[in-house]
Amino acid sequence: MERYYQPEIECASREEIIAIQNKKLVEQVKHVWENVPYYRKKMEEKGVTPDDIKSIEDLHKLPFLSKTDLRDAYPYGLLGVPLEDCVRIHSTSGTTGKRVVAFYTQDDIDMWDECCARAITAAGGTKEDVCQVSYGFGLFTGGAGLNGGSHKVGCLTIPMSSGNTERQIMFIRDLNATILCCTPSYAAYLGETMKEMGLSPEEIPLKAGIFGAEAWSEEMRRDIEKTLGIKAYDIYGLTELSGPGVSFECSAQQGMHINEDHFIAEIIDPDTGEVLPDGTQGELVFTSIDKKAFPMMRYRTKDICVLTREKCSCGRTHVRMAKPRGRSDDMLIIRGVNVFPSQIETVLMNNGYPANYQIIVDRKNNTDTFDVHVEMTPEMFTDNVGEIMERQKQLVDGLKSMLGIKAKVTLVAPKSIQRSEGKAVRVIDKRKI
Repeated sequence: MERYYQPEIECASREEIIAIQNKKLVEQVKHVWENVPYYRKKMEEKGVTPDDIKSIEDLHKLPFLSKTDLRDAYPYGLLGVPLEDCVRIHSTSGTTGKRVVAFYTQDDIDMWDECCARAITAAGGTKEDVCQVSYGFGLFTGGAGLNGGSHKVGCLTIPMSSGNTERQIMFIRDLNATILCCTPSYAAYLGETMKEMGLSPEEIPLKAGIFGAEAWSEEMRRDIEKTLGIKAYDIYGLTELSGPGVSFECSAQQGMHINEDHFIAEIIDPDTGEVLPDGTQGELVFTSIDKKAFPMMRYRTKDICVLTREKCSCGRTHVRMAKPRGRSDDMLIIRGVNVFPSQIETVLMNNGYPANYQIIVDRKNNTDTFDVHVEMTPEMFTDNVGEIMERQKQLVDGLKSMLGIKAKVTLVAPKSIQRSEGKAVRVIDKRKI
């Protein structure tokens, strides 16, 4: 039976959702105009005033915000309330340029916790569950978001943070944890470690996992589900919008429901900025219509995906977003071809490899080089050179048919690629472009 945290909102009619969005958007535009000079200037440059925004039909008139704006306005330029009204900050785990610092009022945190509570409930969570939160705690939003959501649902919450894998497994077993929240790559690592300990899925008390913060494929989902004996749910979010819980999967797992009473989603053409119809692939743009301390208007996420409003069997009425295909900025262009790491992962996992790989791109003599290092499983590991060559050729062919270009594949020993407790580093681009 499908469970909802707030059925009256999650299953509201389309008309009700639009009415909520219209009212909140008009109020939010006024709030931003009056309190965020940086964005007001952008509106003035575009010749837009709050009077021009009467409903979500007018959303396209507003200017975009991008990561560049966040860096330019760092740290306080996009703050929408007096600093004394803020109770917390979080910051992105990004490695490029200045970090994004996002501010929260207590109301902003309550709203965020509510979104995460909806995600946990959609994964089957109730107050009878034990929820182990193994996302990092601190500036990263993962730990705090799911911790807050778990409290709202009333689960016994284990704020583990990431790392210390032996202790993670001890707590899962001794405290009968039923829901695991962490990055998919860490879930795969926990599963791998439990398997090495001789634990079968039946001996692991977990029943569900809520995994996000990095891209992962359907093949990786099935692998994690098999090893841990769970149902694995996707969750999506951005520090700029609050954190995880902007959208989440239900039992149908046909895309993630966006919490539309808090966030308005659009899909745009990444090159022209033009709004595209539902069902068309493009760049995802979000407007937060509740968050007061750090109110993002038409924020360009760089995530490439599709929206659908087709009826969902779970009964929720909020629009669904497909799992992002990749990002318009971490999409690699290799020899003129668009390559998403998720495509490479699909080929590897279809051929029985774990999701432990690294893509190394460089440029030699004005030509892109494209190397993929792939870990073998202990069962595959051999010193039979002929067998390894044969396996490498199989992957070269599989990648060529998926991507249309040839990669050099190197099979490496199990566990030789460094494990990450946070986001896995999949791509090393050495080109000086």
